[in-house]
Amino acid sequence: MPKIDDVAKKAGVSVTTVSRILNNRGYISNTTREKVYQVMEELNYQPNELARSLFRKKSNLIGLIIPEIAHPFFSELTQHIEYYAFQNDYKLLLCNSQNDRTKEKQYIDMLKKNQVDGIIMGSMLLETDDYLQLKLPLLSFDRSIAEHVPLVTSDNKAGGGMVAKLLLDKGCRKLAFIYGGIKGYNGDLLNNKSIFSGLRYEGFSAECKERNIEIMNFYLEINDYTDIDNGVELLMDFLQENKDVDGIFATSDVISAYVIQACLKMNRKIPDDIKIIGYDDVALASLIMPRLTSVKQPIEEMAKLSVEIIIQQINGEEVKKDYMLGVSLVERGTT
Repeated sequence: MPKIDDVAKKAGVSVTTVSRILNNRGYISNTTREKVYQVMEELNYQPNELARSLFRKKSNLIGLIIPEIAHPFFSELTQHIEYYAFQNDYKLLLCNSQNDRTKEKQYIDMLKKNQVDGIIMGSMLLETDDYLQLKLPLLSFDRSIAEHVPLVTSDNKAGGGMVAKLLLDKGCRKLAFIYGGIKGYNGDLLNNKSIFSGLRYEGFSAECKERNIEIMNFYLEINDYTDIDNGVELLMDFLQENKDVDGIFATSDVISAYVIQACLKMNRKIPDDIKIIGYDDVALASLIMPRLTSVKQPIEEMAKLSVEIIIQQINGEEVKKDYMLGVSLVERGTT
């Protein structure tokens, strides 16, 4: 495998000159630059990225930690973050914590050892100090780390209010709030201020309270997204015990898909007998039948903004601390 010395020798320049060309530092004539590039191509020379990052004190790597890559929301989010990072000459190191504290800690240590320039946090199971001790540019996504760490989220409270309003305007009078799918949070999810999806319940319940409508809460823990039958059976048990439920707000499109399957197995007609609204509006919402009414989060816009903010921090620029984007309600066949 050719080394930088081989390139310098064949090109008739110093190793320092080759290094400057690779790292775009200092003045180098176009003639010399083109000659070195030609030799690198002839020798099939591949620069050592780690050595280059040490020289530049910059790796052009961004770490992304998410709780569950199998979840369609995080899959779509990751796709968009990777795209916009690449457009800005950054590569992405993806870490799938699977809501495991030990795994998340090991990933954080790995990102630090690989000298990433910054980290986007979508999964936060550790103590605040574990993140702040990194001394790296940080951005949190839909979960708050600390007041001084920038946060990107959408208006979850408004989204919850939209759902309640539509269900009640459609004539529903016995509503159920079905949430969960996040291991380790269970019932505390509704009151956990660091997890902003809990605000969906706040907006939903406030609208129902204003109209004197009671809400039933049901927590559905999904440990494995391939174990569909178990989740469907749990929902069938809940609906069997609460036959008068005629409107459901599920806090993700994935949970909504489980609810739809449970209703179909029980011959509950959608939307005649029961109306269902999901959250996120991922591609799944338009693929299942009936097509799902859902609150649309601007996933691509949130991803693009996250990349922009973390790069601004990496470059030493001042950034705001809170970024909240609006949501909208997309009505389809389940309402």
